[in-house]
Amino acid sequence: MLGYRPTTRSVSIISMRSQILHTARRLTLEGGAVPSLNAVVEAAGVSKGGLMHHFPTRSALVVGLARQALDEVDAAMVEAAAVGAAARTWLELSLPDDNDRALLQALASSFRPTDDEFGPLLRDSVVAIDRWEALIASEVGDEIQAHAIRLVGDALVANSLVGLNRDQENVDALLRFLTFERASTDDAR
Repeated sequence: MLGYRPTTRSVSIISMRSQILHTARRLTLEGGAVPSLNAVVEAAGVSKGGLMHHFPTRSALVVGLARQALDEVDAAMVEAAAVGAAARTWLELSLPDDNDRALLQALASSFRPTDDEFGPLLRDSVVAIDRWEALIASEVGDEIQAHAIRLVGDALVANSLVGLNRDQENVDALLRFLTFERASTDDAR
């Protein structure tokens, strides 16, 4: 829509949704669990109706927080791919800091696979993961190698969630190994 200008109401609705998600994320990090809708209403300073417009259930709030995290990873991967750093970025993102780890743990504990609200999120997650793996494949030039890099990243996240943290040196070593950097360096000798 060329020339489209958002109305004050549309900007206000978007900012209210962002405010709710920001508050819910902060409360999640502070409390170790996704908060109740009432806690978000009180902390965000919004009406119950305003919250319910965007997130009618706690499951919808969990989905909103998960989508926000998915969007953040997607933006980082697209940006990294533009400069030839998708593989490294994937592995670095797979070592969440304390806040990201706490958020992932809270989201995972709130996940209810039988809840219909999670179905579209799961499908979108699969599409996003396939897209990220394709970005890695484009960089390394091999689909199997990209798949291995993606799976190693998945394992790093899983290890982190259960307290088996890895440091940056391990990411560097893994990246060299998985991208055959060592072999190409040895060939140059």
